[in-house]
Amino acid sequence: MSDNNLGSNEPMEPGDAAHARNQSPKRVIGTPEQGGRLLATAESEPAPHGAGAELDEAAAKRAERIVALFFLLAALGSVGFIAAYVWSGQQGPNGMHGIEDARASNYALGVAMTVAMLAMAIGVTIWVRRLMTSKQIVQQRGPLRSDEETRAEFEAAFLEGAGDSAVTKRPLLRRTLLLAAAPLGLAPLVLLRDLGPLPEKRLRHTFWGPAVTEAKKHGKQGVRLVVDGAPTQALKVSDFATPGSMITVLPEGIEESHHALNEIAKAVTILINVPADKFKPVKGRENWHVGGIVAYSKICTHVGCPAALYEQTTHHILCPCHQSTFDATDGAKVIFGPAARPLPQLPLSVDKEGYLIATDDFPEPIGPSFWERG
Repeated sequence: MSDNNLGSNEPMEPGDAAHARNQSPKRVIGTPEQGGRLLATAESEPAPHGAGAELDEAAAKRAERIVALFFLLAALGSVGFIAAYVWSGQQGPNGMHGIEDARASNYALGVAMTVAMLAMAIGVTIWVRRLMTSKQIVQQRGPLRSDEETRAEFEAAFLEGAGDSAVTKRPLLRRTLLLAAAPLGLAPLVLLRDLGPLPEKRLRHTFWGPAVTEAKKHGKQGVRLVVDGAPTQALKVSDFATPGSMITVLPEGIEESHHALNEIAKAVTILINVPADKFKPVKGRENWHVGGIVAYSKICTHVGCPAALYEQTTHHILCPCHQSTFDATDGAKVIFGPAARPLPQLPLSVDKEGYLIATDDFPEPIGPSFWERG
């Protein structure tokens, strides 16, 4: 029997079949037994799940109505999304949006879009599975091995290309090519060093902690709050007596620290004078403020942007990057936006000369979450 008969459907003569069995090689591990079924036939395989080759008209009508219902629901969801978008663009009576309006807008847009996309997906799925016929298609397989002429042409072309490139004739080129390629393959592995070393405790503390410790070693109650400048200026309570005021402060001496820019980036703090009748101290932090003067980390707990905007009328601290909003009167609690935690609060006091001081570091890591935080 020749190779040309492998893909044919012509019956074999008994003598030819016996000769083929005698000439066949031994079975390779992992291949079917001789005489076993090599390929599944169309008749032996179950039909894929679906409506089948013929549709049941009653079931098809029922499926059609269900699909139409989901498509109608998707249309309503899309209309609802547009309506919610237009509604959210309407300004309030005071010419601006309130926090509750913005939150309701986000919910409405999200729910409407979810309904539209989910209903569309369900409708299309039911259409495919219940209204489209599933027919089997059989394709005859021919010999996979190329003929000898094609194999010979490929071998000749490959050897000719290798000869033209001089790889086989010039060992110096071959060896230096391997020498150049090996480090190039290792280069991406070197970048894995950027995954370490671990930050250890550097993200858990700021310069406020060691500054307070150093100040107490010299008999002081804490480290003074200073306004950045040339030179820096320490703040007295009398300098910051106007309710509604906000200013950025740093610990005294931070500009002389090692890696000063990194330390400033972590220790930067906003000082706010909240009216006494509006301020609500967090339980356990009743003595962390000075007559309504309170200090919070300026680093947003979402992705670390500077939460540098303060609205005097609502006493809200706003991060302009992603609109996370914190309530300065209630421990910088998150009232809107993607931030997951309140801004850390810095414990304050007053020294004997009337200067504002910090008595300890922030009680928790500042800024966004990180793996080691847990």
